[in-house]
Amino acid sequence: MGKQSQYVSRQPDENGIIDWSDEENAVWRDLVARQLKHIPGKACDEYIHGLELLDLPQDRIPQLHEINQVLEATTGWQVAQVPALIPFDEFFRLLANKQFPVATFIRTREEFDYLQEPDIFHEIFGHCPLLTNPAFAHFTHQYGKLGLDATPKERVYLARLYWFTVEFGLLKTADGLRIYGGGILSSPGETEYAINSDKPERKPLVPLDALRTPYRIDIMQPIYYTIESTDKLFEIADLDIMALVREAMELGLFEPKFPPKDAA
Repeated sequence: MGKQSQYVSRQPDENGIIDWSDEENAVWRDLVARQLKHIPGKACDEYIHGLELLDLPQDRIPQLHEINQVLEATTGWQVAQVPALIPFDEFFRLLANKQFPVATFIRTREEFDYLQEPDIFHEIFGHCPLLTNPAFAHFTHQYGKLGLDATPKERVYLARLYWFTVEFGLLKTADGLRIYGGGILSSPGETEYAINSDKPERKPLVPLDALRTPYRIDIMQPIYYTIESTDKLFEIADLDIMALVREAMELGLFEPKFPPKDAA
């Protein structure tokens, strides 16, 4: 989050409305249409239910107040307009106040398939449906409160738990694997890979293990952690997570399951 972004968030007018261009709305339309083909039978029921509640427009980028009406009514959350990249302090402060940060820019056609920064498609299509779910919303709120009080080093460990749940979490259901992580649900390639590929490892989530597992943001994930239902997030949120963070710091990280990033 400390890096510079080539993208600049669009500012809302005095009524909170963002005037998106025709091309930006077309990119949203095409991203949504593509991902809606990939998620049936792969996204978890809670996500699909949230998607139905949000009733996202498919031909244009939604305005934030449209999302807020639904989130407020279901879990008391809101989305908050932010610049393309924000400091960790601000990220945790927003989550601790039940505000999910949404950078108000959308990727260009040149980066249609993959974008390192979280854009409005990733945040709204990937994450907001699950924010209508009480367990997911509670976990995200607790995470924000913990991160707000954590040291910089503790935050690095905390980030791994967020990565393997909120961003790249899987459910192991009676009907098979299902996705709840927004980083997967906003990526067609990772949606197929996470469910259908035999390459990644899939392990039951042990919070201490997740805190010790290195990850890279620019590759398909070599490991996913699974929980049996989103209600498990209630239990995890109410653990003494900071005690687990301190234990993870003492034990150190597991060996990475990926090659080092090319320094070139």
